[in-house]
Amino acid sequence: MPPSKSDPIAIVGAGVFGLSAALQLSSSGYTNISVYERDTQVPARYSAGHDLNKIVRPEYEDPWYTKLTLQAIQGWKTPLFGPHFHQTGFLHLVSGTAPEKATQTLGRFYSSIRDHPTFQKHLIPINSQKDITDIAWQLNGPLPGWNGYFNRLAGYAHSSNALRAVYEAAAARGVKFFLGDDLGKVTGFVYGAGGQKVTGIRTGNGKVVPAALVIVAVGAAAATLIPDAGSQVVAKSWSIGHVKLTDDETSKLRGIPVTYARDLGFLFEPDPKTNLLKICPMGGGYINTDPADGVSYPPKSLAESDGVLPPGDEARMRRLLREALPEFADRPFVEKKLCWFADTSDSEFIVDYVPGTEGSVVLLSGDSGHLFKMFPIVGGWVGRLVEERKQGVERWRWKGGAKKGKWEGDVSWRLGETREFVDIRSPVCAKL
Repeated sequence: MPPSKSDPIAIVGAGVFGLSAALQLSSSGYTNISVYERDTQVPARYSAGHDLNKIVRPEYEDPWYTKLTLQAIQGWKTPLFGPHFHQTGFLHLVSGTAPEKATQTLGRFYSSIRDHPTFQKHLIPINSQKDITDIAWQLNGPLPGWNGYFNRLAGYAHSSNALRAVYEAAAARGVKFFLGDDLGKVTGFVYGAGGQKVTGIRTGNGKVVPAALVIVAVGAAAATLIPDAGSQVVAKSWSIGHVKLTDDETSKLRGIPVTYARDLGFLFEPDPKTNLLKICPMGGGYINTDPADGVSYPPKSLAESDGVLPPGDEARMRRLLREALPEFADRPFVEKKLCWFADTSDSEFIVDYVPGTEGSVVLLSGDSGHLFKMFPIVGGWVGRLVEERKQGVERWRWKGGAKKGKWEGDVSWRLGETREFVDIRSPVCAKL
């Protein structure tokens, strides 16, 4: 049986999964929902969604995900999400020196939408520099050998603002939020007499809070509360950097499409409020393996990831700018950091009950770097799980018996080798 509408429901984590669950359940008539977040603010800085912007595109090697993302894009055009969605289009390319893996991946992405009726009038092949500048004259670099396609139906969303909008909507529906290390940090579960069913949570100040259902949505930190998740979820990070522009420079670049050279990285139109141009490099990412148990956890503090930009990533970002926007190629990168997310070996999400808890604990994790684009429809997945008390999507089930690993080679669309955080972290944060 699902919890009654008045039963206490505890949601741990105020990221995409947690906020989506809170809004959906409160909209479905559940009246006793509390969200616990260790950060002192929402949008929570521990969430991978705490970011300037994220790509929203429907291209997938798997048509099932293409269909799902098309549903999400319709959701991005609704009153709640619409102010944060920018349908600038998506230039999906490879450079002239791209490895074969990158070229093949781009080809599979293109194939997934090339013959789809929704995209018949919205795809443009890119075979030359002129093809690119016809779409975005501002990309005035040499663009040597760049080729691929342009998809008019895609774009990006302002991620932090979208998180804030859903937070405010959930709070307006009566969802309670507890923030900070004392009230919002969940340190463990409280179990019933049999030792399996969870009957509550314990917060940082030692308080025990009863709960008929606990929804764990802490992303990369899943294994800190559910140790068995450590075999199927790896805490991984990618680099982010920004270039600070002037008002005129920001104005000049307004409207450029999301530009993704698959072997180098991607960039967005600048944010008009902050004048920040966000750039992300492509690579295998970084994990933070605990030698004691072999599980990768996110760093314990936000400060450890702030200001970190590994030299190899910076080199790819510099090359991306030199070839596409050379006037900014030598600008200093600001607001640099590693963005931590929950990765899985097959890039599938985990939306399921945790085995052995008698239906008292749900795990929402495994965003794998592609959840945010689904934000408008994520809540529906959680709502069906809670109401129907079963997982209806086989690929999102609890992945029992999964192997631990880095997984950079197991996912076709990722390039580069995964490295350990300890090898690239700032010396000021180095382990003693």
